Amino acid sequence: MNTETLLDKLIERYPVLADVREDIKKAANMIIESYENGGLLLACGNGGSSADADHIVGELMKSFSKKRPLESSFETSLKSVDTEKADFLSSKLERGLPAISLSAHTALNTAVSNDIHGDLIFAQQVNGYGRKGDVFLGITTSGNSKNVIYAAIVAKAKGMKILGLTGETGGELKNYCDAIIKVPAKWTPEVQELHLPVYHTICQIIEYHFF
Repeated sequence: MNTETLLDKLIERYPVLADVREDIKKAANMIIESYENGGLLLACGNGGSSADADHIVGELMKSFSKKRPLESSFETSLKSVDTEKADFLSSKLERGLPAISLSAHTALNTAVSNDIHGDLIFAQQVNGYGRKGDVFLGITTSGNSKNVIYAAIVAKAKGMKILGLTGETGGELKNYCDAIIKVPAKWTPEVQELHLPVYHTICQIIEYHFF
């Protein structure tokens, strides 16, 4: 299924997203380009947006809409390590697209909050993980979450691409983004309701490209 078909299906289900169609495509292509060059996606958000970051990583790191069998060369490598266990691993493991949710590391985040500053829990991780050409995805319904903005600044300084997923104003985050999807809603629950089909479609576009 190609990108345009996936976008058509999205807009058919959610006509209100028609105005951000090209932004969704741009976001997906940005992540695809990063992956093609050995990049990594770093995603973060607060509250419900933190859950969305986790959700996105779950769709990218294993199969979502398509099967992702291992490369035959890797199956051979597994057999070279342990012939007995290789068949089980080869039959179960799937190819993943590297992505990390910066919200998920409780010990690290509480240490940063306690020892450095609470607003820097994402920025510190971007500083540690991020490399030129990686993509930083900041999810914030208002576009003004300080910890997301600080992380975006660090990502920009490291030569990463910045992707925002926000409500309709884009907030301060829009000033740092290479691509931004501003869904047409202001109230947090409505923004979050529209974020899910947007990132599901992005993940599908990426998956169909590679698999």
